[in-house]
Amino acid sequence: MSASLTTNAAGPNQSAFQTTMQKELPPTPARNNAFADVLFKNVARFFAFFVFMLLAAIMVSLIYGSQETLLKYGAAFLWTNDWDPVNDIYGAVVPIIGTLITAFVALIIAVPVSFGIAMFLTELAPTWLRRPLGTAVELLAAVPSIIYGMWGLFIFVPIFQQYVQPTLINVLGSIPFIGQFFQGAPFGIGLFTAGLILSIMIIPYIASVMRDVFEVVPPMLKESAYGLGSTTWEVMWRVVLPFTKSGVIGGIMLGLGRALGETMAVTFVIGNSFRLPNSVFDPSNSIASAIANEFNEAGGLQKSSLIELGLILFLITTVVLMASRLMLAKMSASEGKKS
Repeated sequence: MSASLTTNAAGPNQSAFQTTMQKELPPTPARNNAFADVLFKNVARFFAFFVFMLLAAIMVSLIYGSQETLLKYGAAFLWTNDWDPVNDIYGAVVPIIGTLITAFVALIIAVPVSFGIAMFLTELAPTWLRRPLGTAVELLAAVPSIIYGMWGLFIFVPIFQQYVQPTLINVLGSIPFIGQFFQGAPFGIGLFTAGLILSIMIIPYIASVMRDVFEVVPPMLKESAYGLGSTTWEVMWRVVLPFTKSGVIGGIMLGLGRALGETMAVTFVIGNSFRLPNSVFDPSNSIASAIANEFNEAGGLQKSSLIELGLILFLITTVVLMASRLMLAKMSASEGKKS
């Protein structure tokens, strides 16, 4: 009897509570979002393929603009040395060599410096210094390239011509085989100067990426290595770098892409001479600087040749990116076999 009374007493209260909750809770929306899901999927797919459409459009426009040179020279344009607008003779050897040498010099200088900066910021710098120093490094990337070029031409080139280049010629010029690349007159401007300016420009990109990927290494891995008696260098070389090799290579490729395509800074200090260099101190030319110097006044076959130089630079960048991807794939495959 008491149980039935309790049930009867609780019944109205419970029904009233349920009625109140139903009034407070919003109605459940109908499952009619199929159209929105399909729309979102197709829009995201379009944006993904839009990148490939842009690349294809750039490739087609470059091929179309350089068809006159392609029909006249064909593949011989790649190994033709002359660049003579007066006689309408053009070749890509000098700009290609200048582009590759300046980018190589920039990487040789920038990668170790960037690694040292990233290692100091993540492992050695005190906490109060990490943020301002990291911000200062990133601010270097905000400096316009023309400022680097003007600074290099008016400040760095005279110092390099009077002090640095003669010293390097005297010290390195007498070394067998290697010395021939460090000989010549101390002009100040040239391939090495352009590569050095480029290295300063790409250091912020490589160092920032390295610092970010070094910070994602699990602290347990580094603490375990330190606990076993490893030095900071051993931790970075044997623990951090193997764990972050993909990100490090990606940062280096980012810097290389910037070095290959840089225009104004290189134009100021490379010398803009269409002749094969005998050493890294000789004035020469790059693809980007050649286009910047001559495209405004070019016409006919000369304009077509400059557009083909742009096509060659596009292909060089593509090949470098593909090579880096293949290298990463081989490294991952070899690690998988070891494990």
